[in-house]
Amino acid sequence: MTDPTARPGIDPTMQALLDAFPFKFTADDGVEVAREQMRQMKAPPETLPSMRIEERTIGYGDITDIPVRIYWPPVEQHENLPVVVFYHGGGWSIGDLDTHDPVARGHAVGAEAIVVSVDYRLAPEHPWPAGIDDAWAALRWVGRHAEELGGDPTRIAVAGDSAGGNISAVMTQLARDQAGPPLVFQLLWYPTTTGDTQLPSMIENADGPILDRDVVAAFLHWYLGDMDLSEPAKLPPTLAPANTADLSGLPPAFIATAEYDPLRDDGTRYAELLSAAGVPVELRNEPTLVHGYVNFALVVPAAAEATNRGLAALKAALHPGRETP
Repeated sequence: MTDPTARPGIDPTMQALLDAFPFKFTADDGVEVAREQMRQMKAPPETLPSMRIEERTIGYGDITDIPVRIYWPPVEQHENLPVVVFYHGGGWSIGDLDTHDPVARGHAVGAEAIVVSVDYRLAPEHPWPAGIDDAWAALRWVGRHAEELGGDPTRIAVAGDSAGGNISAVMTQLARDQAGPPLVFQLLWYPTTTGDTQLPSMIENADGPILDRDVVAAFLHWYLGDMDLSEPAKLPPTLAPANTADLSGLPPAFIATAEYDPLRDDGTRYAELLSAAGVPVELRNEPTLVHGYVNFALVVPAAAEATNRGLAALKAALHPGRETP
């Protein structure tokens, strides 16, 4: 557990924004209340980078109706670009293509890659594993259609924030085990991977901004219903990817955590497990930030700096041999 007296405090600009736009709800409030709060936290349109964007409905196998939004980076090269499959956060139950549009654009610019943002089905209307099924179908579709998008099928990565980080981690394991697209990188922003609600950071940051104990409980209730979480080590890997018996052979990872986030130690634990299995991992804990900081990158300088660190790692993995300035 981090010594609270040694912590530097939340970044002042971030704190001011959190004070102005509080994000708090319980399961009893209902998912629509939570979704509306999420929609309110949007970046000013004039701050968004311009690029080619296309909406599509895709499918693979029995799943035929997954909305995606595809972003092409504003670069001179228009073919043989790397591809990032992006899974948005929001506790598997809120968030959508619009709430994470600025984040998806940021990944396209920062990684100089085509980004396919996936609108997987949300709980509670579609509880686990519906979202995982959609995410897996979308990834396989990208593997098959990367070239027609102008992408390089040998340079595909996954990225996601929070619940999207959970989904991304699951995707790397499915791709390895079920002959999916070969993935070259995984960018996991403050992911949930263990299902362990008793980790020190879960207790230390139980009243943290953005993600507190009530919000965590709401997300788990909507996604999992009455599933027993008392023994997290027994949860299936498509829910808790840290429980996979063999983590070797997975793509290199950048795992981002935030000091004032209940999920801080969860990301740290997954980084330790991957590293022990021989997977190259860069773990970065941001000492003054909170859960969800990537969504604030356009308006909070400290969040922008932290986001750029992860995007730089993604870009380096997707453009091997290119020198970074």
